[in-house]
Amino acid sequence: MKNYLIYYLLITLSIFLNSCSEGFKEEYSKFYIVLKEVTAITTPTTDTTPDYTFSSNESGAITYGGSCSSSTTSAISGNNTITLNTLSVRTYTDCTITVSKTMRTNKSETTLSYSLTITSFTVSSSDDSSSDDSSSSGSGVFVAVGNNGAIIRSTDNGTTWDNATSPTNNNLAWGAGITFGNYTFVAVGSSGTIIRSTDNGSSFDNVTKVDSTTLNGVAFGNNTFVAVGASGKIVRSTDNGSTFSAVTRPITNGINGVTFGNNTFVAVGDSGKIVRSTDNGTSWDNASSGITTIIEDVTFGNNTFVAVGQSGNIVRSTNNGTSWDNATDPVSGHIWGVGFGNNTFVAVVHGGMILRSTDNGSSFSNVVDPGWHLTGVGFGNNTFVVVGPAGGIYRSTDNGTTWDSRISVNPFGTSERFDSVAF
Repeated sequence: MKNYLIYYLLITLSIFLNSCSEGFKEEYSKFYIVLKEVTAITTPTTDTTPDYTFSSNESGAITYGGSCSSSTTSAISGNNTITLNTLSVRTYTDCTITVSKTMRTNKSETTLSYSLTITSFTVSSSDDSSSDDSSSSGSGVFVAVGNNGAIIRSTDNGTTWDNATSPTNNNLAWGAGITFGNYTFVAVGSSGTIIRSTDNGSSFDNVTKVDSTTLNGVAFGNNTFVAVGASGKIVRSTDNGSTFSAVTRPITNGINGVTFGNNTFVAVGDSGKIVRSTDNGTSWDNASSGITTIIEDVTFGNNTFVAVGQSGNIVRSTNNGTSWDNATDPVSGHIWGVGFGNNTFVAVVHGGMILRSTDNGSSFSNVVDPGWHLTGVGFGNNTFVVVGPAGGIYRSTDNGTTWDSRISVNPFGTSERFDSVAF
């Protein structure tokens, strides 16, 4: 009888302990951690220690993954703003935040955790961030494109140039025909041609084109490539230029150039048309340029958009492309291209004249007339490079004040035409 009583007590105790354990598990199941992004990091940014805000429904310990870290190691319930440790100039796509919390009772414990991936962003140098040609990490390479699919590249700031592998014989666009972003060069041209390089411009591959509409310009911003072309054509890519899709055309006029700044894409075209997008190129609104002649190219720097075109027209906007004013310039010729770097705007004119502005594009002056037709402007590594027909290339390392003698580029055995350049 005693033995039966002992067995009964043991069985009862076992049932009780199991019930308690299940009760603890049930209590734990009521707790969970959820993280949400509140304020993403602006991209591109020149801030090498940017702030990031996320929310958590529980307090806990923070750990970091990928390429980012922070001195903040604990989270509160609610919004949390962290400051990332010093970052280098490049694009960040793998940064994660994990919040963990250990739940304890006098019988057991368990650890809950949840991870959040920070929306990708780009840290740029103070020069690069203001120009669409370098609105991501600088590649250290200038690439120029032109007629018959011609592509050349320079790894020494435009001093010497080598032939790059091109997958096309189609003409590549004037002025704004090539750009760089997320370690990828993208160039566009006739018959809807789109090509891309992920090896610093050494070789390019064809991208499946949307259609055969000629594309005249391309820009990068907020992890998006936007290309523009004839009859108001606009296409965009959010996968580093691997694929493009068309958006609703905002106008039927030809669009010649596009740039990015202050989370805004601005595109310019025939008959003085200007359109702008604040949703990464998905939809576009019209803006008034105040002129009716062709606008060829546009760039961004120091919170200012500057556009150039026919009859010596230069217009500028200091309110993200909403309204535009005329700038003072000394020429009446056709201005093909414009670029920005080191607080200086540089523009190139039909016939070879080079203009510059150091007052945020309010006024331009003629600095040199090399006598060769020039069409494209690029900036990087404190160097301006301008290109044009017959292989004409000039470079300046003093913010466009003086320019090297013409660099003869002849990688194809003939003097090829180069119309656009990017860094």
